[in-house]
Amino acid sequence: MNTVQIIGLGSGSKEDLTLKAHNALAEKIPTYVRTDRHPIIQELKKDICVNSFDDYFERYESFDEIYEKITERVVELSKQYKKINYCTAGSPYYGDIVTKKLLNEYKDEINIIIIDGMSFLDKCIKLSGYSDYKSIAVLDCLEADEFSFDVNFFNIITQVYDLEIASQLKLKLMEIYPDTVNVLKIDVLEENVKEMPLFMIDQEKNYGFSTYFCILPIEISKNTVYNVNNLCRIVKVLRGPDGCPWDMKQTHNSIRQNVIEEAYEVVDAIDNDDMDNLVEELGDLLLQVIFHAELGSEEGYFNINDVVTNVCNKMYSRHPHVFGSVKADNVDEALKSWESAKQKEKNLNTYTDNLKNVPKALSTLSRSYKIQKRAAEVGFDWPDENGAILKVKEELFEFIEEYNRDDFNKMEEEFGDLLFALVNFARFMKINPDIALNKTINKFINRFEYIEKHSTKDLKQMTLKEMDELWEESKFQ
Repeated sequence: MNTVQIIGLGSGSKEDLTLKAHNALAEKIPTYVRTDRHPIIQELKKDICVNSFDDYFERYESFDEIYEKITERVVELSKQYKKINYCTAGSPYYGDIVTKKLLNEYKDEINIIIIDGMSFLDKCIKLSGYSDYKSIAVLDCLEADEFSFDVNFFNIITQVYDLEIASQLKLKLMEIYPDTVNVLKIDVLEENVKEMPLFMIDQEKNYGFSTYFCILPIEISKNTVYNVNNLCRIVKVLRGPDGCPWDMKQTHNSIRQNVIEEAYEVVDAIDNDDMDNLVEELGDLLLQVIFHAELGSEEGYFNINDVVTNVCNKMYSRHPHVFGSVKADNVDEALKSWESAKQKEKNLNTYTDNLKNVPKALSTLSRSYKIQKRAAEVGFDWPDENGAILKVKEELFEFIEEYNRDDFNKMEEEFGDLLFALVNFARFMKINPDIALNKTINKFINRFEYIEKHSTKDLKQMTLKEMDELWEESKFQ
């Protein structure tokens, strides 16, 4: 079997190479390096022939393609010479994608021997000068996104090769951190450490394979930014033995109404186009989710990870047109794909099961809307809104008939039919009946407030005519 000896060149001088590395290089077999920009390479070239893959970084556009081509070439060379050395900076186990690809894709056809060296990561931690940290996260800049960073961790970021990558990194980090947070730029080979604010990291001149960035964890007492983990810990403390007496007493049922109220406050913020308030109200709604998850954890039934896992699985399974082989070229096809996946997931065997599955805890208006929408999906619907509006008129007349007969039970039944018909017409018009009614309620309150503010006497002393005059006046304010 052909052999590739992967040699870690360490993060220092030739004297820092391990004895195994010296012996492997002394075998005088064909030797290749990922890059000859390591200071050891010039020393090695005095004794052996060394070829680099630096030209691949100019020849190909993306890093994915570069490393794919280098890996393929290393495999070809091993077949050609039976045994070769492939050398990489630092430790092969940290950050060398070629090593990773050889181990993952070619271990069954090539004998791979790894000769380790001191990693850039070890040296970076030493150069950072910090040891009072509880958790370390090592993140590959080429693969990390804004969801990869945790402000509670000592984040070490690798693969910041050039200015463009540094600029992309800054944008990701500024989604998480304040733009003035201090960042350490560390050149491992040059042993250079520079502290700078986050917004400056793409204004440096020198970047390379030995460039690392480090961000210290933000102390909880000095936090200006938090994440979901912080919120989970806060709720756990509030529920703990030294927590808040009110929070400690709550159950799923006692705070059930809070979920509904917070959801409506989110909708209010959206309707008012108030982004600051939206941030606040979304936070309040998230708190309800975290609180229920903490209750579930204490009871041993579920925790926040179960909640997140469940919804992620649901998003994957209900979007086969994104994560699978189903094709959806427009919104209608995407919704059809979603509903089909949902029915399979919930094991809804009949169309009636699908109607019964609409949550009873929804407001009656929203529940009516959803049930009518699902019935319409199998063709039980008016051809257009004209049929729906005629049904509204029919139900109104029937309600008036029962009102004139003074039959309360029949009148209640016909009133329900009228509301149901109105919701159906709203569906044709793409009007959310809950939101529409809520707007009317707010409008009523505002106009009532206008009457109270502009009245010269107490409302109880006013006549209906006087109130109505101010009410009409309020419509033009």
